[in-house]
Amino acid sequence: NQLQCVPDWACEAKKLEVLDVSYNLLVELPSRILSSLSLRKLMVGHNHLQSLPPLLEHIPLEVLDLQHNLLTKLPEMLFVKALNLRYLNASANSLESLPSACTGEESLSMLQLLYLTNNNLTDQCIPVLVGHPSLRILHLANNNLQTFPASKLSKLEHLEELNLSGNKLKTIPTTVANCKLLHTLIAHSNEISIFPEILHLPRIQFVDLSCNELTEILIPEALPGALQELDLSGNTNLVLEHKTLEIFSHITTLKIDAKPSLTADSALTSTFWSHGVAEMAGQRNKLCVSSLALGSFAEGVEAVYGMFDGDKNEELPRLLQCTMADVLLEEVQQSDTMFMSNTFLVSHRKLGMAGQKLGSSAVLCYIRHDVADPASNFSLTVANVGTCQAILCRSGKPLPLSKVFSLEQCSEEAKRVKEQKAIITEDNKVNGVTCCTRMLGCTYLHPWILPKPHVNSIPLTVQDELLLLGNKALWEHLSYTEAVSAVRHLHDPLAAAKKLCTLAQSYGCQDNVGAVVVYLNISDDSCTCEMHGLTLPGPGGFSSTTTKPATPSSSSGIASEFNSELSASEVSSEVGSTASDEHNAVGLDGSLLPRQERRCSLHPVPPSSIFQRQPSSATFSSNQSDNGLDSDDEQPVEGVMTNGSKVEVEVDIHCCKGKGLEFEPPVAEYSSSAPGPEDDSGLVLIIRRQNSVNSNTVQRGVKEKCELQKSLSTCCLYGKKLSNGSIVPLEESLNLIEVATEAPKKKTGYFAAPSQMEPEDQFVVPPDLEEEVKEQMKQHQENGADQEQKEEHAATLPEEFDTAL
Repeated sequence: NQLQCVPDWACEAKKLEVLDVSYNLLVELPSRILSSLSLRKLMVGHNHLQSLPPLLEHIPLEVLDLQHNLLTKLPEMLFVKALNLRYLNASANSLESLPSACTGEESLSMLQLLYLTNNNLTDQCIPVLVGHPSLRILHLANNNLQTFPASKLSKLEHLEELNLSGNKLKTIPTTVANCKLLHTLIAHSNEISIFPEILHLPRIQFVDLSCNELTEILIPEALPGALQELDLSGNTNLVLEHKTLEIFSHITTLKIDAKPSLTADSALTSTFWSHGVAEMAGQRNKLCVSSLALGSFAEGVEAVYGMFDGDKNEELPRLLQCTMADVLLEEVQQSDTMFMSNTFLVSHRKLGMAGQKLGSSAVLCYIRHDVADPASNFSLTVANVGTCQAILCRSGKPLPLSKVFSLEQCSEEAKRVKEQKAIITEDNKVNGVTCCTRMLGCTYLHPWILPKPHVNSIPLTVQDELLLLGNKALWEHLSYTEAVSAVRHLHDPLAAAKKLCTLAQSYGCQDNVGAVVVYLNISDDSCTCEMHGLTLPGPGGFSSTTTKPATPSSSSGIASEFNSELSASEVSSEVGSTASDEHNAVGLDGSLLPRQERRCSLHPVPPSSIFQRQPSSATFSSNQSDNGLDSDDEQPVEGVMTNGSKVEVEVDIHCCKGKGLEFEPPVAEYSSSAPGPEDDSGLVLIIRRQNSVNSNTVQRGVKEKCELQKSLSTCCLYGKKLSNGSIVPLEESLNLIEVATEAPKKKTGYFAAPSQMEPEDQFVVPPDLEEEVKEQMKQHQENGADQEQKEEHAATLPEEFDTAL
């Protein structure tokens, strides 16, 4: 609401036990409200409180929520007066210190849960924490901690969950071994270089040390049997030996970084976007959230990102994670307008028996060049059902791209469901199952729950910075504005995704939470094509005059300069001098053909203006090209062309036009002895990739082309590290797919009606139409026999006659 003060009657209520005035405009609280003898729980988060009233007497409060206010300090006697206080959440304030809990030698504090994330606390607050010996959960993430004294940590023997993420810690003290009850340690996004001694703890289950500076791990002879997840991703200098990996083999989930790819695909896609994925189970025993992250998709400069939330089931999110990218790839090739809606409907059908009784929310984002306007940059298409959402950060402000399909937030859907006579239970759920009105799965609740998605498509601009995907739990505890501001200044997308999930948990989220953060770097600053004013050599090649240009900007995201180990002359001598043939293309009639307009990856060549190179007359009748490929079977590779026996590699001449530097366009003669990077001509030769085929060698390019014909989302399932950031084990994923697709159909359960016509079903013909049907079937068989004879006759024709046709 918009309350600016707590009403007086609330202070006089003698039996009031819970008071929730969150999300208002409160600037102060009356002192009498804290001294109420009946009040046990007070929630005043998301207001404008700058201080709490002075405490004069005993406070019977057990739960106090002060998050998202403007507090710089807490009352000095808070922990002394509020002896019954067991839960305190003061996250997202400006606290710089904490009040003491001891007035004498012994503390009487009963505090068990303390959340202090996202404040300005320093090392000075650590000794105060010792005054709470009963602490079970302690969150100190995103503060200014540099050290955690070993003597202080050893006294917190009852700790079960410790979150120290987003600080400047260099180590976790060895006294953490005294916390025998500890089952969760989260310390990502620090500067930790030494692996903490936590593998000796008997109850440790979840360890997150991602985005640190670990170099090695000291492993005991036997790991604790309770350990389920170990996250070591984001430690660039960490190398695990085979022996270490074998020891970790029994862990359900092990997250490590994959070896960097040597192909140019990763270099090209990372120019435009990079992503990070985080999934946290919270207080549940199973993770019902799965993410899809493919930065290189469909053999081109495209990307696919998705988030799937099964609420209380983990089967459907994993199935969608494994199959939805394949479905999207097929539908894009068949339709340019309805491909996203068809992807959701086909994925809904492919869920099989599992989708008849289970359901999942889903959001899918597809980045590609705009088909309607090939000269533009990229377009983003977003589709969603359920409560998963995608947010685009444009010019620092959030831009929602999804529509929440739930009874609480969508009045149109609520009206539709009520008109269709659905049962709405007291907890505002359809038939008591789910609050969502559109989901993938839940077929037995049709037509109340539909798989039809909301689709939104917009062009990406230079002002677009971030793309955020999250499930319901994330957006319930973080506003769009706070999520964007929390990760804009970070450079690592993985650390950004981790931070969003950590903030949600510190703000009170106890459910599964997932986040995908995509950093966008789509702009015209890196463009090197003619449509942005660059002067490139004409059909006659380069002229002999040279002008030394200014040094190219190092911020170019598309191309990289030659290093000292490989000069331009060396590349030219390896490839061969074929530049003159490229710029002087000759047609079959001997005339000069116009040179193809050079475009960069941001601005592809429109289909109508693509110049098709014609083979020379000497090789026109041959089916075998000089590089060993069968020209009839293999399609020509884009960016790597053949001309006789020579292989041509496109070379970009990168300049700084449009970056505020004044200079004359470089002009030089292009020959086999091309100048090096330090030559007087001043030319900087840059070789870059324009597609997903490696241009280093022809053999490697052909091999990658064959491999890329396989589905990328399927290939990412193989190996110890899943490239899309998933934590789904390989065997379980494949088993789930088999169960969903090959399970026999049952006639009992939630959905007893057949979903499609069975093969044994017969078509019943009325008696008065039997003669007519028989006559039509006889004619159909005669027509089929005539067609077969014509095909056999055509197959026996001479090959020369077939060629002439």
